[in-house]
Amino acid sequence: MACSGVLKTLIRSSYLGSTTRNFSLVSNQVSNHTAKWMQDTSKKSPMELINEVPPIKVEGRIVACEGDNNPALGHPIEFICLDLKEPAVCKYCGLLYVQEHHH
Repeated sequence: MACSGVLKTLIRSSYLGSTTRNFSLVSNQVSNHTAKWMQDTSKKSPMELINEVPPIKVEGRIVACEGDNNPALGHPIEFICLDLKEPAVCKYCGLLYVQEHHH
């Protein structure tokens, strides 16, 4: 079984014999990973990509966001109320929803 560096660090820290774990090692690995990812300025960040998606118009007052049609790629279901005039944001994926009013 292949283990990531973070998992290996957690496993190693659990064998140190103490009741406290050193999560600063994990924090450093996460920071290094994020810095490496941010070096490539030719790619847009996830937030930039999601901000390009226009608000999704729905007919009802409540929308159920799952992030993706495929449950394996989505997130926990989030029920969002659309009573306000401004678009509502899914707290998991950032998609915007707005109620479409028929006149």
